[in-house]
Amino acid sequence: MRIANSPTTVSVPAAEPPRTGAATPVSDAPDMRRQELAAFLRSRRERISPEQVGLPNTGRRRTPGLRREEVAQLAAVGVTWYTWLEQGRDIQVSGQVLEAVSRALLLDPNEREHLYILAGAGNPTPSKDCPVITPAVRQMLDQMTLLPSWVLNSRYDILAYNAMCVRLLGDFGQLPPEERNVVWLIFTNPAYQSRWLDLEAAQQQVVGRMRGAMADHVADPAWKALVARLRQASPEFEERWQRHEVLGRGNGNKGFLHPEVGVLRMDYTNMWFGPREGTRLVVYSPSDEEGRVKLEQLAGD
Repeated sequence: MRIANSPTTVSVPAAEPPRTGAATPVSDAPDMRRQELAAFLRSRRERISPEQVGLPNTGRRRTPGLRREEVAQLAAVGVTWYTWLEQGRDIQVSGQVLEAVSRALLLDPNEREHLYILAGAGNPTPSKDCPVITPAVRQMLDQMTLLPSWVLNSRYDILAYNAMCVRLLGDFGQLPPEERNVVWLIFTNPAYQSRWLDLEAAQQQVVGRMRGAMADHVADPAWKALVARLRQASPEFEERWQRHEVLGRGNGNKGFLHPEVGVLRMDYTNMWFGPREGTRLVVYSPSDEEGRVKLEQLAGD
């Protein structure tokens, strides 16, 4: 079983060293850390365009990226408070607020950890693995040696998958982390698109279901950023997204076109990890005897 994750290097402006060459006094350490925090927040804010987080572009800006008040709006915190945080002032910061700022600035796990440490809130101990990928989930994936299976969240990010899923749809581990998303792949990746027997139907279905799922995440910057990237990268996605069609989630069947064994008709079953339709294990099983034989052939290759 493989888990979709990849560390990202964080580039942070370094604090200016003491000019005397002497060791930095311990009492100066908090001030230097707050200076680093201020520089880090500014650098992350300046790299994000309004379109990435679903905000209107109001024309020319004096500085690149988001404005402070826009970050505050996205994080649902006060503008003055966020300004003080970015100025490196000595203020108390809760983990809940840092989490909101982290989401607003689209920080990856390494950047999020860095933010917590600079803010003096301690290490949030992010795991390399997605927290829903428990040992029990790993075991289920690995034991389904003949059934292609993967774990998706409500945004269709690919969190984990088994060997048969790779043989059916391709190796997601060869993709950059930001591309390990079903919606992104089905609209932008030709190799992935070629595996679908009816690509247009699959695209229509995934957009309708994503639109329905987004109702619970309309203010989430990560969702807004994904939709903005898709609308820019794929005219087909943009056209379908503008229809505002909504589909519910459930079980069903799909057809695949594999380069080695040809057409595979599969039933899929969603196993939800909680009471709400969020993260789930999706298992594909052959719809007929011909499909079972072809899956066994794939497994033996």
